[in-house]
Amino acid sequence: MKILVTGGSGFIGSNFIRYMLNEHPDYRVINLDKLTYAGNPDNLKDVENNPNYSFVRGDICDQNLVDTLMQEQQIDHIAHFAAETHVDRSIADGSAFVRTNLLGTYTLLDSALRHGIDRFIHISTDEVYGSTIEGSFKETDVLSPSSPYSSSKAGSDLLAQSYYITHNLPVIITRCTNNFGPYQYPEKLIPLFITNLLGDEKVPVYGTGQNVRDWIYALDHCRAIDFILQHGEVGEIYNIGGGAERTNLEITEKILGILGKDGSMIEHVKDRPGHDFRYSLDCSKLKDLGWAPKYDFEDALEKTIRWYIENEWWWRKLKH
Repeated sequence: MKILVTGGSGFIGSNFIRYMLNEHPDYRVINLDKLTYAGNPDNLKDVENNPNYSFVRGDICDQNLVDTLMQEQQIDHIAHFAAETHVDRSIADGSAFVRTNLLGTYTLLDSALRHGIDRFIHISTDEVYGSTIEGSFKETDVLSPSSPYSSSKAGSDLLAQSYYITHNLPVIITRCTNNFGPYQYPEKLIPLFITNLLGDEKVPVYGTGQNVRDWIYALDHCRAIDFILQHGEVGEIYNIGGGAERTNLEITEKILGILGKDGSMIEHVKDRPGHDFRYSLDCSKLKDLGWAPKYDFEDALEKTIRWYIENEWWWRKLKH
């Protein structure tokens, strides 16, 4: 099997590539990544000489490049991770989000249709549903995104769904909760707070810190995508969650405790515009299919903190 992974040099994509090479030694994995600021060759340094892995630097919006890859590599499956993802950056300037997340997804879908691929796994986010005070979102709920980032992801979801409905392209959409783990760019909450504290810097907590997110260890997300690739039904949407809802302040205090710091390292900052209060997914559809998260949140968080302590070479240059 030959699988094209877009955005494979990013956080979740690199974890997925490493996971797939380990779990499926007969697979060929082709990584297409533009290497923007969050795409880091160091993320896959340990597999770059694997004979079943190859890297292509390029833009998913480049139709000629995508078509050439599809044809020359005879791609069977696509796992589409490539996206602009940082909410704060999208609020400051949403243009890159519209281009990459919408035009890039369209380019891949159109090429996949013309080259007859077997599966197109479109990786999305829980943020497309918007915020909820109570209950959890199901896959059939109306989308109500609130940032340029989540809006562009919602648009890409609808594009992918339309290619299944109109052209019968074998698309499956996944929507996952907040990820954490090794190789996460240190602008996101958990790696930002870990690396700040390792450098004896304060951690910025938006508002009161009571916003709630469900967290999943990145390897569990990778396991879920692999499971869906094998067992998911074409045309369906699957929510993926870790079952670990925590407030931002709870996450902060947990990291402080593990690193032996106290509350004096917290700096409450002005809340960002349109800050969703709570994300929560109903993941019963995927669990009924036979998947469940494997990693305990507290254990995985400690494992993640240890990784950042032991891999300062990786994150220190990114911070500067």
